[in-house]
Amino acid sequence: MEIYLSSFSSFLAEHLLGVVATLITLVLVYHYLIEKETGAKLSKRYRNSIFEAQSKIFLNATQYLISGNKDLAIKEFLSAVDINRETIETYFALGGLFRSNGEIEKAISIHRSLIARENISESHRLRALKELAVDFDKGGFVDKAIETYKDVLKINRDQYEVIQSLCRIYEDTEDWDQAYNYRIMLSKVGHQNQAETISHILVQKAKQYFEKGEFKKCEEDLEDAFRFAPSVSAKILRLKLFLVSGDMEQAKFLLLEILKEHPMYASFIFVSIDEDFKTSNAELKETYKSRLEILRKYFLEMNDKDLVNSASVVLSKVRLLKESGLTQNAFDLLKEWMDNNKHSSEVMKVEYIKLLIELQKKDEALVQTKGLLENLHQTLAKHYCRQCGYNSDSIFWRCPQCHEWETIQFRWKV
Repeated sequence: MEIYLSSFSSFLAEHLLGVVATLITLVLVYHYLIEKETGAKLSKRYRNSIFEAQSKIFLNATQYLISGNKDLAIKEFLSAVDINRETIETYFALGGLFRSNGEIEKAISIHRSLIARENISESHRLRALKELAVDFDKGGFVDKAIETYKDVLKINRDQYEVIQSLCRIYEDTEDWDQAYNYRIMLSKVGHQNQAETISHILVQKAKQYFEKGEFKKCEEDLEDAFRFAPSVSAKILRLKLFLVSGDMEQAKFLLLEILKEHPMYASFIFVSIDEDFKTSNAELKETYKSRLEILRKYFLEMNDKDLVNSASVVLSKVRLLKESGLTQNAFDLLKEWMDNNKHSSEVMKVEYIKLLIELQKKDEALVQTKGLLENLHQTLAKHYCRQCGYNSDSIFWRCPQCHEWETIQFRWKV
């Protein structure tokens, strides 16, 4: 043992400086590790405090949104931005709130600032560009919205919602060429069938040619419309072209086909083919009217078994007979129908009472009126959209509210 102690003492004496240097180095390393761990804990603690503060803010903002107080929600999100300006999602949330609150300029400013950042990912930049396009769209800056939506598509063409927005804008502005192009693009990107909508768009293009008297071009676009889908609007426009060309046999056949498929359109067909015909050619206009009268007569004499029991067809006939001054004929037709249909609608009953009054049958009219008033439910508008419930007395192929095509439903207005 003494030999080992002696050897160790001699070793220390000979290497004292090296040993001291090694000890000092170990102490420094120890303190460095302690400080690093402490610093990491502080950093983590700091990050946790930020997370807790932002969580509280987001919770408050959500509660304000649920209660409908957007102004206070915006205030909370601004506080979140002050705490940590690197939180991208906070900026997106704030921009969306500004937009929904009608503060479009502020929303635009936020999304532009995100696009201009150097330290964000390309996916976030693309998202900010899309949000900016929506800002312009909601703010009514149509040209800027179109330009920005197209900028998004230059980066990524598979943006269904962006293409859908462009479709809506071009359909709203009746730029049918562009509406057609983007509907075709939408059909390639999405899974929803766009054939019927594309058909309607081509019909609108064809109508423009029809109104200008360019019937050949009208026929060409209409043929394209039928290739996509034989929509009701396409068939009615073709019916008008048959009247222009004088092909009455085809006109009669097509009228019967439309009525069998869509009897509810009976009244609208004649309103559409009469009021929508505009031409500076007086001779053509008179010829068209005379052919329309032939078609009306054919309709009034129509006794197809599939259409006899249709309330819409019967009521359309009654009103056409009245317009022609044949009130007694209209009354006889309606009375026969009501005798065979005891549970008639209010509209049919009102029309029947009107005819009774016109024919001076006041006592019967009084009895019928008394029975009607006991259960009368007044309708507010002639037409409504089956998709969103939009009401209007005007006829619409494309709903002004939800922008869907051929969702119109008819009700006879009391």
